[in-house]
Amino acid sequence: MSRISSFEQAEDYLLETIDEALSRRTSYKLDRMRAFLRELGDPHRSYPTIHVGGTSGKGSTSTMIACALQAAGRRTGLHTKPHLHSMTERARVDGDSISRERFASLLDTMMPAIERTAAAHGRPTYYETLLALAFSYFAQERVDVAVIEVGLGGRLDGTNVIRPVVAAITSVGYDHTDVLGSTIEEIALEKAGIAKRGVPLVLAAVPAAAQAPIERYAAEVGARVVHVADVVRVELEQVAVQGQLLAVQSARGSFRIRLSALGAFQRANAAIAIAVLGELGDELRPSLDEIARGLENLALPGRMELVSRNPAVVFDIAHNAEKAESLVASLRERFGGRRVHYVVAIGETKDARRILEILGALPSTFTFTSFAVSGRRAIPPARLATIAESLGTWGRAIADPIEALTVARRRAEIDDVVVVTGSTFVVAGVRAWYVPTAA
Repeated sequence: MSRISSFEQAEDYLLETIDEALSRRTSYKLDRMRAFLRELGDPHRSYPTIHVGGTSGKGSTSTMIACALQAAGRRTGLHTKPHLHSMTERARVDGDSISRERFASLLDTMMPAIERTAAAHGRPTYYETLLALAFSYFAQERVDVAVIEVGLGGRLDGTNVIRPVVAAITSVGYDHTDVLGSTIEEIALEKAGIAKRGVPLVLAAVPAAAQAPIERYAAEVGARVVHVADVVRVELEQVAVQGQLLAVQSARGSFRIRLSALGAFQRANAAIAIAVLGELGDELRPSLDEIARGLENLALPGRMELVSRNPAVVFDIAHNAEKAESLVASLRERFGGRRVHYVVAIGETKDARRILEILGALPSTFTFTSFAVSGRRAIPPARLATIAESLGTWGRAIADPIEALTVARRRAEIDDVVVVTGSTFVVAGVRAWYVPTAA
């Protein structure tokens, strides 16, 4: 049995599990995850949880919920994925990532459980191991509550071992269709799988084709559906340089929020977060003032993040059509008719044509690039340029993302906007170079 004595060894071990998963067909079921957690003493059962799923917005919504709970003095765990710069981001308590030393030490203590699980069920995957590490860390830190973002789908996602006090679905759209299904109805049923008997299910506005199967499934399992539109209304009062002033009407009263995040989609996410918080019991539920304070202190790197001006440089992860639509709407709202210079890399499993079609709705230029991450492949930049050309848009292909950003910034006028977008991996890589203190 291997010993983990440093963070670098921990990273190497986990990356090895990605390569192993690629060499065999990944099974999406919960048997191994449940067995693995039993070997660890079921740490996920030692604190209340909030479960957040959806095609888009679930990471931002989870972070908003956690920020409000922290503002209320609750010791709060947060698990979101993917991480932007470090695996340690997968396990955060009160906004702080687990230290690299603690990460390595905790993974080392988990190795006997990993070996026992592997003998009976196959080795836990990269995702399962990181999730179990987060659950264990939260238990050791004696959190008052943990906010858990669904990884993929919901029904068979590793997070669906928890029994939350509230669950939420932020959106339903086309993504991961190879796993979740090719229709909105099929995808919606996978998302609905996080519903549990007696647990309120907060549901954002979703397509009618998704709402019906979600409501039907919730009724079958005995989960009360709470429609966000019935309990919260959020209206924009003013757009600021780094955020927006919002007027909120909720079932608990009216208040204002200075949301430190840009974009119409973040207003929608804030409404979902407020609806979720309203469903918590008295021992956890923040006051309206605490919610406002928490959202004012929100930090969402890589989500419509303005990092410099003249020209403006924005980082935004938009790896599917729904996220691309949100990005375009937010750019229109914040930057009016300014010309946009995109730096884009897209993963090979994504619908690149549709994403580029949406992004190209604005006056824009494209610089197509790539990323190099173990277990993940990008669509070649030249291929993206060919797709763009078929859509009537010209784009330059530059494999190195730093060079691509440099070229885009050089091309931009002082009032233009440079947007690094597409895959999480290109946003993370370029952001670490452009904002070195963030990595």
